[in-house]
Amino acid sequence: DNLYSTAPPIEDFFVWRDLRVMEECHWYSWFIDYWMEGGLMRDIFTHKITTPEHWYMLMMPTVYTREELDYDLVVGPDTVVSPSYDPHCTNGDVSESCVPVAVISAEKLRDENEGKAETAKIAQVLRNDDRTGKYVIAQQAWDCIWTELIQRGKGLKTVYQRPGWVESDYNFSAEMLEEMIHELDRLITKYGGSDWSGNANAIRMVELLVWHRGLIQTELNEVNAGVRKLNGRDFLGPKERERRRQLKVEEDEAEKKSNDDKEKKDYIKFFDTLESKARVYKLAERGKSRLEHKAGTEADAMNETNKDS
Repeated sequence: DNLYSTAPPIEDFFVWRDLRVMEECHWYSWFIDYWMEGGLMRDIFTHKITTPEHWYMLMMPTVYTREELDYDLVVGPDTVVSPSYDPHCTNGDVSESCVPVAVISAEKLRDENEGKAETAKIAQVLRNDDRTGKYVIAQQAWDCIWTELIQRGKGLKTVYQRPGWVESDYNFSAEMLEEMIHELDRLITKYGGSDWSGNANAIRMVELLVWHRGLIQTELNEVNAGVRKLNGRDFLGPKERERRRQLKVEEDEAEKKSNDDKEKKDYIKFFDTLESKARVYKLAERGKSRLEHKAGTEADAMNETNKDS
């Protein structure tokens, strides 16, 4: 009932967003496994082979919570699971199954030095397919297409044309970068192993993943060295954000204590001043009393003198 009635605190959004990004690290590597293994059903978070029941739950991440999708809870830690495949990959919905015919890098495609070569890889795949080969334009025009789309920005917009932000504006904490590297290491070890040694797609995949890992490692080094300065709006991750929250609480408590101490010092000064003024007042009263007593004594003496004369 309260949905959309008030705007939530922006800090709460950052917490929710960071958790989603941490999960995306696992989704990223799961996505690669899915296509490289032809739609084999795996758990997103443990990457274990899973049951169709669990897999279909995973395909509805907005319906189930992370806790409800836990592998041990749904499948069981000791359950022996037989491999199952996405029906879309086995019933003909995806022609020639879900195994990729080539691995293409979007980053390389946009690169000034390697973009044309990556474009040629796409064109070669299309030309070698009997269904599309006859529609592919002459090879002499491939470079021209890349120049028009990427360099001159014709056609659909790319992320390079997004106003106001570039990729380097987004900073991640060491916690999140380490999670990314962990997933990349898993994939590099898997597809660089002997089981995939003769697979051209696996070789290309490992090449790209090693390159990605190098970029992320550089960013991690910059964060650890303090070259990249993080703020509350960056992707901090649950642990780093909680650490900063606790630090903020401690700083607020220290500031409050400091202010309390200052107030106490001010009151002490107040009472010291009050005491000093009281002391001056008392001395003044004593002086006045002495003067009055002296004046009274002198008056009595004069009266006595007058009587004698």
